[in-house]
Amino acid sequence: MISDQHNDARYKLSPFKTLSSEQLQLKNKVMAFIHTHLGQSQHAVFTIYGEAGTGKSVVLSQIFNKLQTAARSNPQSALYGTKNVFLVNHPEILKVYQEIAGEQPHLFKKDFDRPTSFINRRHKDQKIADITVIDEAHLLLSRPDRYNNFDQQNQLVEIIKHSKIVILVFDENQVLKTKSYWDHERLAKIVNPYDHDSYILQDQFRMHADPRLIAWIDDLTHGNLDPLPKHRQDHFDFRILDDAQKMYQLIQAKNQAVGLSRIVSTTGYPSKLDGGKHYIVEGNFKLPWDQYNYSRQSWAEKPETIHEVGSIYTVQGFDLNYVGVILGPPIEYDPLTEGVTVNLSKVTDSEIFKKRADLTDQKELIKIKQRLIMNTLNVLLKRGVHGLYIYASQPELRQKLANLYVDSL
Repeated sequence: MISDQHNDARYKLSPFKTLSSEQLQLKNKVMAFIHTHLGQSQHAVFTIYGEAGTGKSVVLSQIFNKLQTAARSNPQSALYGTKNVFLVNHPEILKVYQEIAGEQPHLFKKDFDRPTSFINRRHKDQKIADITVIDEAHLLLSRPDRYNNFDQQNQLVEIIKHSKIVILVFDENQVLKTKSYWDHERLAKIVNPYDHDSYILQDQFRMHADPRLIAWIDDLTHGNLDPLPKHRQDHFDFRILDDAQKMYQLIQAKNQAVGLSRIVSTTGYPSKLDGGKHYIVEGNFKLPWDQYNYSRQSWAEKPETIHEVGSIYTVQGFDLNYVGVILGPPIEYDPLTEGVTVNLSKVTDSEIFKKRADLTDQKELIKIKQRLIMNTLNVLLKRGVHGLYIYASQPELRQKLANLYVDSL
């Protein structure tokens, strides 16, 4: 039985969770980096790499709690009196961190901020943070964006300017939009002029799945349709379904039994930022997209969202017990390669492909756009702790996946 505590996002990001040996090694390495560079005049950057589910955020949570505890309560520490900030670009995750802060003596809600707010304040007051921690830095803007009140060229560049030490998390496979387009080369160009170090987290903590299945998912999100490994459903419930409504019924049953189970989808269905409801329809299945969440409770934890379809805007960074993923119309089977491709003409989310002046090569741009859609699929497929169900909109892909699934049983 899954306890209410384990369904609580605050528990999953708690600064008091027991870390694995790998995570503890990373924590100690980051703290040593901070102590080495705190008194130096040059900026310094530490980058944490890791795929979805490798426990990056919980390590950051523990590091930041340790920093703030020393800064506010230990006059003998070199960290005492330091001014530190934790930046989160995802509004739903920011809510969770601020909830945690309200329960801890040395963490304040004001310690957690959005990157744009931090940058704009520093441009006004010209103050320098001692240590800035950035969760999911792959979501930082890498071009100006008036909609988000960001007028400079790159958010990471601005954050480094206004921080002595920056600790950031980066996963190239979770970059989701052209306005926040990153790759390792772009990151290195910004970080390399400064004293810097890095660490790669390898162990998968979210999905209780066979590593061979996770490898199959990784291959799928890179366009390959490999044979599915033989799998046991007693550890991780993996299914491919040919009916979206049946998948929803399974998710409803799991949600009734253990909670925190949701349907999610890629782009490819009507979607407008006009405040109205826009529906995903697949045969007998019909549910609206997730609505903008004005409450302090995260979307994934609100009971009524079992009647909505989640997206990257509401579930990225969150654990679900069971997730049903709809591979929308842009995700197609390619008979020439016998793999998966992205039909860009069927993408309906206008926020993903904002124009930018530095991406002018059309062939490169097409590849980047296809990669971004595959990255959204990667994020969605790796939400489930105990189970993953997949439904494909395109009939040809649905049949191909069904054949692979039957062969694996």
